[in-house]
Amino acid sequence: MLLAVAMIWLIPPYAVRVMTAGAKTVPIADPAHTIVGDAGDPTAQAWLVGWGGHALTHGLRGLWDTNAFYPDKYGLALNDSLLGYAPAGLIGDGVVGAVLRYNILFVLAFALAFLGGYALLRQLGANKVAAAVAGAALAYAPWRYGHDGHLNILSTGGITLALAMLARGHGLSFTRGYLAERVRPGWAFAGWLVAAWQVSLGFGVGLGFVYVLAALCLITLTAWLIHRPRLSLRLIVGDLIGGLVFTAVTGYFAYAYKHVRELNPDVTRDWDYVAHFSPTLRGLLVAPQSSLPWGTLHNDARTALGGVPTEKVLLCGYALYLLAFAGLFLSRWSPVQRLLLLFGAVVGVLFALGTNGPIYRLLYLYVPGFDGSRTPGRLILWPTLCLAILAAGLVTHLADVARRGAKPKWSVGAARILTVPLLVLVLAEGLPDLDHPQTPAKPAAMALASAHAPIMVLPSDDGIDLNVLLWSTDGFPAMVNGAASYTTPNRQAIRDVMATFPSEPALDRLHQLGIRSVVLLRNRVQGTPYEPLLNIPDVPGITRHDVGPDVVYTIDTNTKNP
Repeated sequence: MLLAVAMIWLIPPYAVRVMTAGAKTVPIADPAHTIVGDAGDPTAQAWLVGWGGHALTHGLRGLWDTNAFYPDKYGLALNDSLLGYAPAGLIGDGVVGAVLRYNILFVLAFALAFLGGYALLRQLGANKVAAAVAGAALAYAPWRYGHDGHLNILSTGGITLALAMLARGHGLSFTRGYLAERVRPGWAFAGWLVAAWQVSLGFGVGLGFVYVLAALCLITLTAWLIHRPRLSLRLIVGDLIGGLVFTAVTGYFAYAYKHVRELNPDVTRDWDYVAHFSPTLRGLLVAPQSSLPWGTLHNDARTALGGVPTEKVLLCGYALYLLAFAGLFLSRWSPVQRLLLLFGAVVGVLFALGTNGPIYRLLYLYVPGFDGSRTPGRLILWPTLCLAILAAGLVTHLADVARRGAKPKWSVGAARILTVPLLVLVLAEGLPDLDHPQTPAKPAAMALASAHAPIMVLPSDDGIDLNVLLWSTDGFPAMVNGAASYTTPNRQAIRDVMATFPSEPALDRLHQLGIRSVVLLRNRVQGTPYEPLLNIPDVPGITRHDVGPDVVYTIDTNTKNP
């Protein structure tokens, strides 16, 4: 955890000052009043965590509908739910609590990614420094900073931690193979629970994890059928119960997302739309803007990627590439294991290329769930894992060589002198240059309007509504506003008709939905179709309240437009 705090929050401001020779100074951000990444998607994700906590305190009533997206149902399933973080939502309240909580979880996501990678490699047979190299590569790979606004994508630590616990529980490692005396049923059961928790964060990375875990189970079952080692009853029971829990959780979330697709059939991403987000091989060498070592240097390269560059930058780290390449030839792992890891990395990259690769279409057409994803580049997680394991094999081998070549009393020191600089190199390349914008201040008008919910805040679009979601954490009033990767036709129709407020169609729609308050934000409305609403004429059944710079229109739902 301390490493994550240093890497994400404390070191970058000083590193920026050194790299610019003092020309640029960045203060350490205030975690309660600034939000890491940008003031867009992170504000909505802070709301998601807060909503999960709110739902827990109310017996999960209305969990999937949420206070947003009114009157649409299953609004929570329009995003990765982050429900696994719901217990954190019980701590603190309001906008400040939501922002502070989000910033803490953001750092924790990196800490868990490091811990998961470290634990997995230790279980596979790497030494401590090598495991730390793998953990650093998985947590601080430059491509991850392209998702600095997507906590759901950064939250990958549960994947490697679950794999580590399952491997430990089943007595499996790369260096020792299967050892019955090392079987730990409790660890296996706990691994299934961690895997279920990972899925509860969403299918953004969880979908691939479900299929990878299913494939590993199939491989393990096949190996057992061939060799027939004796299994303890406790392990069998632990696997059955844990597997059922994992399957139940996966099925529960899959049902919710399937139900949304039934309600909105056009949520499926067509092939041309996926192409807009698909990376090319060049993306493997390009870092996002938020990479401290490479961000500015790669500006032109990112522009050349076109489309949405944050989804097309796939740099796992030049240091990692070199270590993994060397790990193909010098390694603690066996030649077969190295070839399998190389195969996994290559196949993973081909999948991550989306429409620009030869095999992603197989996932899109034949594997349930992938036709609802628009961002194949996020599958770069799996090649990163394979490369990290290869790198750890090399570092462990180098440490072994150093120990054998030094006198016994110097062996440990020799190993560290040779390998610790490699860890420092991976960490240095993984330093971020993250923005920490001020949290958008909640308008005072929302407090008045919230007393007369449901409400609608104008202007409304998928950018402004991200902030409105955050503001709604103060009481969670029912509201029309909401932002997701998919805009339902119903929500867009309400936005369109409200540009004519207080016309008869607009008022009729408000009456049909029972919306009682409309908030107009003066500092956001300029240049939008809603700007004329600042000076609408008096209309029976509508009461205007000027609250600071903003306006609240209270609607008498019993009065019809004449």
